[in-house]
Amino acid sequence: MTDRQISERPPRQHVVVAGAEPIKLGSMLVTLVEPHRGHEVAYNRWYERDHFYAGCMIGPYQFAGKRWVATADLKAMRPAGTEAITGEPGRGSYLALYWVLDGYHDVWNRWAVDQVKALHRAGRMFAERDHVHTLLYRYAWEASRDPDGLPAELALDHPSAGLLAVFTDRAADVSAEEFASWQRQELLPGLLGGSAARLVVAADPLPLLVDAPGDVPRSEADDRRQLTLWFLDGHPGRSWEDLVEAHRRVVEASGKATVVGAMGFVPTIPGTDTYTDQLWADQPGREPAGAEAR
Repeated sequence: MTDRQISERPPRQHVVVAGAEPIKLGSMLVTLVEPHRGHEVAYNRWYERDHFYAGCMIGPYQFAGKRWVATADLKAMRPAGTEAITGEPGRGSYLALYWVLDGYHDVWNRWAVDQVKALHRAGRMFAERDHVHTLLYRYAWEASRDPDGLPAELALDHPSAGLLAVFTDRAADVSAEEFASWQRQELLPGLLGGSAARLVVAADPLPLLVDAPGDVPRSEADDRRQLTLWFLDGHPGRSWEDLVEAHRRVVEASGKATVVGAMGFVPTIPGTDTYTDQLWADQPGREPAGAEAR
């Protein structure tokens, strides 16, 4: 890099102070996106080679990130009603998750909005994709399958083979504390024991900044909606009945909440175009689901 290039670089706008606080998950960015057909390879390469880092990972107090993908076979498993999250059946192929250090959500959020605006001005964004569900969430609690299990802070670095994203709407007469206690003490111990789900992380919606980029749809942060992220040891298709369907039956029988969406994902493979030809059922050349997905 030349002296001129260095001098032309914009100054850092947010002072980052490395304190001595523990590494603890405080909030997260959840972004579910659908690339336009014919642009799926270009989108995948732009996101993993540029935006994953330039738009997110270089940000202050953001300490982990990971990308996931839903193939056509996984999208076909989504229960009716998931359109409350995706808008249309089959939308939402790529999911990215980012962890933010506890206590620094506001400074990170300000940086993130300013950074994406700068990338827009520099022509570094990708027009041929739609935001399906992009929202900020506050970490609420976690539940592990094992006594000394995977902590949430390491979940995006652990080589999980699959992920479930489950959305619930709590009943109006059930408090957040009551619902959390019931899930952690009664619901999840029976579901997680001996299952492929190593960790469940629960999170509650937070509002976007009013000046967030206009291509991100605005949605009100519903204080009765909760997202749970289930980190799996195997392919989501193999656990769908034992985890997703069983969870839905117990939750809805309790009267405490309603499941309004469930989606399965596998991790992307950085540096490859793996899965870009498997996003939609009518995609030319798409191979049928193999034994791993059954």
